[in-house]
Amino acid sequence: MESVKPVSPRPRIEGQGTPEAEWESSSWLGALPTREAHSVLQDVRRLVIVSPHPDDEVLGCGGLMQAAARLGTDVHVISVTDGEACYPDQPLWPAARLRDARRHELATAMRELGLDATHVTLLGLPDGGVSLREAELVTLLVAQLLPGDLVLGPWVHDAHPDHEATGRATLEAATARGVRALQYPVWAWHWMDPHTTMGPWRVASRVALCDASMSRKQQAMRAFATQMGAVDGLDCAPILPDHVTARFKRPYEVLIG
Repeated sequence: MESVKPVSPRPRIEGQGTPEAEWESSSWLGALPTREAHSVLQDVRRLVIVSPHPDDEVLGCGGLMQAAARLGTDVHVISVTDGEACYPDQPLWPAARLRDARRHELATAMRELGLDATHVTLLGLPDGGVSLREAELVTLLVAQLLPGDLVLGPWVHDAHPDHEATGRATLEAATARGVRALQYPVWAWHWMDPHTTMGPWRVASRVALCDASMSRKQQAMRAFATQMGAVDGLDCAPILPDHVTARFKRPYEVLIG
């Protein structure tokens, strides 16, 4: 189910990473087969996105979520953490304030996609500590999944510990419940090499997004003001500057598996 080749040495998320202009000329990314959203969602009763932090679901799958809502497929987001530890050295943005802000941002983003907060389950596991609660997360996810679900989790080699632990737990829970699972990359676009002869996945595809889905996804991305630095009192670089968000404004999303 994992559909991944080994990744070595372990990558790091640092610096500005791979510019989007280099991904635009990547031959292996361009060669991935393209699917339409409706074909991904065919015979799916519910699209479930498991997100390690509020914003990952929109970055990785926002276009598909919007397409699912437009097609009448039920959509549900399981938000594993509240992302409260993203700015540990910012006294004006302590964990409690960030937790409230990011929950509000997620609710706003869902509305931009044609959904609402009733489509979200908040698990409240500690930001930065998902790997320590991985077995618990599997149990929580098994309780949430239903027959006929298509569940999407982050790539198990995304290079962010919370993403990888969430991805592993998602695959394990899907297997336990007998539902189909796919993975989505987020931070992988930061460190992967666009110019290798082959990509890192044995099986992956590009899900084409229509103009309406692309537009609503970008509106939803803008809801995460704390991550983009569009808030007062933030005295550091934001988590999602323009060179990062550029990777998620493509007319497609990649699904692994």
